[in-house]
Amino acid sequence: MNKMDFLRLWDIYGGLLTPTQRDMTDLYFNLDLTVSEIAEQKGISRQAVSDCLSGCKRELFAYEEKLGHAKMFEEAEKRAASLKSAAEGWADEFVRLHPEYARDTDILKQIIAEDYSKS
Repeated sequence: MNKMDFLRLWDIYGGLLTPTQRDMTDLYFNLDLTVSEIAEQKGISRQAVSDCLSGCKRELFAYEEKLGHAKMFEEAEKRAASLKSAAEGWADEFVRLHPEYARDTDILKQIIAEDYSKS
């Protein structure tokens, strides 16, 4: 599992981890602290940090295997991108056939282009 895969699962299932697990994974994956730095900060061994991180990865992967939310989100994002592309294509074709509506269609295309996922 690469870092991006982990962070996607962490965003979805992180609330199911214990506060200690969330804290250590946040320090490691989001704040880019090393295992040694986390161990020093927490007053524990590097092995304990490493074991915690490994366990978290296993747990998050197990949650995804059972629940499949990350896969559903990914599929929904793909469908949304496909619909967005189809709508933009329709707008282009509509303007080609009805140039008198170009201004209104430009407004529609601006709305289609907005990224609501960051809201």
